[in-house]
Formats: sequence, C-alpha cells, structure tokens
Amino acid sequence: MDIRNVVTWNAMITGLLRNGRVEDARQLFDRMPEQDLISWNAMIGGYVRNGLLEEAHELFDKMPEHNVVSWTTLVAGYSQSGCIEHACQLFEEMPQRNVVSWNAMIAGYWQNGRTEDAIRLFSEMPERNIASWNAMITGYAQEKRIEDARQMFDEMVERNTVSWTAMLAGYAHIGQWKDALKLFAQMHWAGSKPNQSTFTGVLCACAGLAAVEEAKQVHLQIIKSGFQWDDFTRSALITTYSKSGNIRDAELVFNTGNKSNVVLWNAILAGYCQNERLTYAHHLFDNMAKRDVVSWNTMIAGYAQSEHGEEALKLFLMMKQAGNIPNQSTYTSYLHACARIAGFEQGKQVHAHIHKMGFKSDVIVGNGLITMYSKCGSIGCADQLFREMPKRDVVSWTAMIFGYAQNGKGNEAVQLFEAMRMAGIKPNQITMTGVLSACSHVGLVDEGCYYFNSMGRDLSITPTADHQACIVDLLCRAGRLDEAKAFVKAMPSEPNMVVLASLLAACRDHVNVELGEWTAERMFELEPQNSTTYILLSNIYAAADRWDDVRNVRNTMKDIEVKKEPGCSWIEVKSKVHIFLAGDQSYPQSEMPYYKA
Repeated sequence: MDIRNVVTWNAMITGLLRNGRVEDARQLFDRMPEQDLISWNAMIGGYVRNGLLEEAHELFDKMPEHNVVSWTTLVAGYSQSGCIEHACQLFEEMPQRNVVSWNAMIAGYWQNGRTEDAIRLFSEMPERNIASWNAMITGYAQEKRIEDARQMFDEMVERNTVSWTAMLAGYAHIGQWKDALKLFAQMHWAGSKPNQSTFTGVLCACAGLAAVEEAKQVHLQIIKSGFQWDDFTRSALITTYSKSGNIRDAELVFNTGNKSNVVLWNAILAGYCQNERLTYAHHLFDNMAKRDVVSWNTMIAGYAQSEHGEEALKLFLMMKQAGNIPNQSTYTSYLHACARIAGFEQGKQVHAHIHKMGFKSDVIVGNGLITMYSKCGSIGCADQLFREMPKRDVVSWTAMIFGYAQNGKGNEAVQLFEAMRMAGIKPNQITMTGVLSACSHVGLVDEGCYYFNSMGRDLSITPTADHQACIVDLLCRAGRLDEAKAFVKAMPSEPNMVVLASLLAACRDHVNVELGEWTAERMFELEPQNSTTYILLSNIYAAADRWDDVRNVRNTMKDIEVKKEPGCSWIEVKSKVHIFLAGDQSYPQSEMPYYKA
C-alpha cells in the first residue's frame, strides 16, 4: 500500500468521499505516508459536503499549511449551514482571497437573509466573474426583487446558461409567467443552451398560464436537447400538462420510460387529483411499489380539496398506521379536511399531536389550526391560538379576519384588519375579501365601500369578482338594491355568477320581482343549467304570489332537465363525522336523523 504515490491515494480518497464513505476516506487519509494540500482539501471538502463542519474545522486547524481553497471550502460550508457569523470571521481572517472566495461569501449572505451585506460585498470585489453576477441575480430573485435582478442581468457583459436560468426562475418564482416565456425565447435567440433547471423553470411558467401549446413546444426542445429521460424534467412535464388540464399527455410522459423514481409517481398522482380524477389517483396510489410522505400528502390533500374530507381523515390514520411520519404539509391538509366537515374533535386531537411532534411554532400549521377552529365555530380557540403565535404572516391575519367574519364578529374582524395595517402587514386580495365580508355581515356599508375604494388607491390591489360580490351583498343586505344594480352595471367586466347570485338572493329576500327577472336573465345566459337561478327566481315569484310563474319556472327546469343538487349535512358523534344527504336511505342509520319522539 505504501508504494502508491500521493496522486493515487488522493484519487482513492476522492472516490470514497463521492460515495459518502467519509469514515473509510478518513482512515485512508490517516494511513497515507505523506499528504499534500490536495489530500487535506479533499478531506475537508468531504466533511463539508456531508455536513460535518466540526470535523472539517478540526482538520483545517491541523493542516501544516493552508491555501485559498482550504479557506474557501470552510467559508462555503459554514455559509450553507446557516453559520454565517463563523463564515464571516473566517473570510476576514483569510490571508488572501480569490474570486471564488468572494462569491462563496456573497452567496452565503444571500442564503442567510443578509441582503445588504451581499450587495456591499459585491460592490467591494476587486474582480468579478460570471458566477459573481449570477449569485447576485439569484439572490435578488429569491428575495422577489425582480427589477434589481433584471438590472444585474442587463448589465452583464457575458452570460451563461446559469445566468439565463436564474433570471427565468426569478420570473417564475413571482408568477410573472409571460416574462419567463419571453426570456426563454430570448435565450434561444442568443444561442445559449438550456439545461434541466432551465426547462423546469419555463415549464413552471407554462403551467401557470395553462399554456398547453407552449408546453408542447418546450417538450419538443427537451427531446432535441436529450433531457426527455431525466426524471425531474419528466416530472415537470407531467405537472405542467396536468395543471393545464391535459391529463392524457401527462399520462403519456409518465408511461414513456423508466418509472422507478417515486417523484414521477407523485407527479402523476397530483395530476389526477388536480383534475378531479380521484378514483384513478387512488388506484395508482394503491399500486405504488414505494410511497413517501409526498405520496400520502398528495392523496390526503386531493380528498380534502375535493369535498371528500372523511376520506382524507381515513388516509391520515392509514398513513400513521403504515409507519409514515406526517410533516407540515400533512397536518395542513388534515386540518383543511377537518375544517371542510367541521370535524372539531378530530382537529383537537391532531392539534395535540402537532404539539408532540414539535410543529406548534410552525406558521403554516398554525394558520391551518386557526382556520379549522374558526370553521368549526370555536372562535375562542382560534383567537387564543392567533394571539399566542410567536410569528405571524399575512395568512395568519387573514385567517383570523375570516374567522371573525364567519362567526358573526364583523366588528372584531374590522378592528383586527386595522391592527394588521398598524403592524405594517400589507393585506392581500384574500384579506380584502375577508374584511369586506365582515362589513357586509354587520351592516358597515360606508366602511365596506371605503375599503373597496381604497384597494386600488392605497394598496395596489385590483378588485376581483369576489370583492365585487361582497359589495353587492353589502348593499343588498342594507336594502339598497338599486345601488347594487347600478354597481353591477358599472363593473368594468361582465359580472359572474357569484356577483349575480348575491343580487338575486337579495331580490328574493326583498321580493323585488323586476330586478330579480333582470338578474336571472343574465344568469341564464352564463349558466343555463345552474339550478340556483331557477330556484331563487321561483322563490321570488312565490313570495309575490305569482304562482303561474312559479309553475312555469318548475316546468322549464323539467323540460331542460335541470336538477337541484341535494342538500348535505353532517353530525359529529363520539369523534366520528357522519355524513348524509337529504332523503338518503342508504345510510345505515338513516331513520335516526328523521326520528321524532
């Protein structure tokens, strides 16, 4: 063994480290008759890549001499592990630095949220290379400072694939899908070759726009580039086709090539759930050779979001019984299912489990708990949870505002909204829906109209159909139907069914036949098979004693085969939720809900 030269020893150590055999590499390193700088740096780099920073630093301190690679490797290791202060100290102690050292420190600052330090260090660099500019573009993009990222990109004298990909990913990250596609076209014209990450970013943009034709063009380029067998590229293609409603092409991608990677199975599983093909999804799930936590989460979320909350709860129990450990996403989906079916006891039980698993400080899980308690009518629990949260985001505030609004506490919702703004949290579109709904429920007409008008003026939020429906509902609840009609007629775009249904329901409550007919005509044009319109109009005629018109509406429903959706109810008994439909005799104890003593 000792007769091998140092190059051979170094090659063997490097090979072991690449395969994660750190202890074997260290034993070989200790047996070397003589180590050179490459030997030491290889061993330190292996420790860093495997997250063994203490061992890396200990070996660094034993080195007879250091070079810039030794220092830079340790700086990068500490930066990537979140120990930014250690990285800073080492960087300052470096006797000499090269451009790689500077780049490692800049990337470390970005990764640890030290934006201003990253900008300062970039400005102090004695020389820069493409990687320096790429680090800045990536950092700005991750911070959603897309204009600054684009300025950096435009100032570059030379760009490589990483530059284009970082900028494209930045656009995709903030939902500027069209800009991402435009940049991808410019990249093609510039002669820069895309890689797997580039294709993943542009496919994300196609999915965001539901742009099937563009996705197919990108798919063709993927084939020409030879990446069609890459599992992550295939997964991105499946996701894109699925989100665009093109599940057949998603299936084709899935079925073409090797299917051993669970990532591919999870992608098509999510595709079936997104396209409401839960039977196919469950069949696929049952036949998976290997499932991970993402597989379980996908199915639980699919059922929870498709009004099958009880199935989601069953799957959660099966997941635990199979020995899988739930994560943040699992709990969020489970709480969503509890909220859908008002499963208060199940929600309380999983709340205790969340505490046990150490997720009690997680903002996303906390937001799910607030929503669950609110929708189950336990607004006191939601309020206590909100006030005890160590950290809140805009979703936390929005969930609590909705909770107050849904539980008849409109004044508290408005007060919390004002407190939110005082705390410097900028409301989003969903927040505004919550506060407008709260104003509607407690009759704060002037306040609601003020908040609506302030959306574009003060908050740069474009009102959506949901916001417009809230204002219509607000005016209608106050009996101001003429103003509601004027508001609908003045809308910049044609009102949708949600807006018109609010107005028609008010016509029923106030027995306004003329306005009811005007509203129903527009609803018939949008959705002639929607039973809600016929039923509300029939009720308006009945309230006005126009029974011939009631019969005409009912006959029309029969003639064009419009069917009323049956009512659904659920009750919770001994921590189990029982669901049944109106007139449903298939339930094992169907006679009990109708029993009268």
